[in-house]
Amino acid sequence: MTERKGLRVQINRIGIAAGLTLGAVALAACSSSGSNSSTSPAGGSSGSAAAAACFSGSLKGEGSTAQKNAIEQWITDYQTKCSGATVNYNATGSGAGVTQFTGKQVDFAGSDSALDPTKGEVAAAATACGSPAYDLPMVTGPIAVAFKVKGVNKLTLTPSLIAKIFLGKITTWNDPAIAAANSGVTLPATKISVFFRSDASGTTQNFEKYLKAAAPSDYTDTPSKSWTGKVGSGKKGSDGVQQGVSGTDGGIGYMEWSFAQNGNLGVAQVDNGGGAVELTAASAAKAVQSAKVTGTGGDLTLKLDYATKAPGAYPLILVTYEIVCSKYADASKGTAVKDFLSYIAGTGQTGLTDLGYAPLPDTIATQVKASIAKIS
Repeated sequence: MTERKGLRVQINRIGIAAGLTLGAVALAACSSSGSNSSTSPAGGSSGSAAAAACFSGSLKGEGSTAQKNAIEQWITDYQTKCSGATVNYNATGSGAGVTQFTGKQVDFAGSDSALDPTKGEVAAAATACGSPAYDLPMVTGPIAVAFKVKGVNKLTLTPSLIAKIFLGKITTWNDPAIAAANSGVTLPATKISVFFRSDASGTTQNFEKYLKAAAPSDYTDTPSKSWTGKVGSGKKGSDGVQQGVSGTDGGIGYMEWSFAQNGNLGVAQVDNGGGAVELTAASAAKAVQSAKVTGTGGDLTLKLDYATKAPGAYPLILVTYEIVCSKYADASKGTAVKDFLSYIAGTGQTGLTDLGYAPLPDTIATQVKASIAKIS
């Protein structure tokens, strides 16, 4: 990916060590013959891990734009190592990905929210698969509250401020409430221009879940994949929101962190009540470590604590899931999905920090690998 080198420079500048791969266990590269071997995990820890196998054939995936930068790099690296494999991923949004998966149009879906049983998604996926579907968390994509305000390089926002800004209750950057949270910062009278996702988006749903949990008196709607605010401009995809904010003095939007970095946008520190926390790979990983697995069997749906006040934990995060069948009607597809996911759950995790994501914590990564091993 052409942005990768540049992102590494940006991340180093804000003090993130590329070694922050909390849950990454490196798997050996695929051999051109597709045979398995063993190698030592990354970081020099003891033990070994089986190499991810190289399938031959093609896979189709669709969904989350939040993981777009990550999955494009995974595909490039995997296909370089495994010349007989072709993986195509269409970043159209989480809602579209789930629809395509339950419609049997793709082999796997990327979604920033797990399948929702209350909306019939779990049942629809099981019908399409002919077996239970798994939600497998694969990457932590912190949600940046990204802004572009001339003369403002550092900004702290509370959950209440974020809710009021995005709901149109605070309309200028020098509003007294914003100023109170940013002592010593000169804020202009520039109009606030809100940008949000116009498409069905797991990023939106996670953003709304955060507001509901952390600012319940300000945000009272039921979280969904469609933004419920009445002000601002809707843009398709995380890249669309990024472009909207980048082109507007006074702009603000929610987007996956790597898109904020690509746009050279400011990223607000978030104060949930335990002090202002800068968005870094480490602070995002600290938040996801407290996640609880609520799925059963091989399903690994997570419950995130958006209202956490733990010092140093950046609370506004999402986890992108790869949604897969536990058993595919076509066994060769099951093998291909297993091989590709084994790669990204192992070696693929080691490069996520460079791309603006946080890798999975060890405890979750271990469970993900166990679920992948059950796919057939």
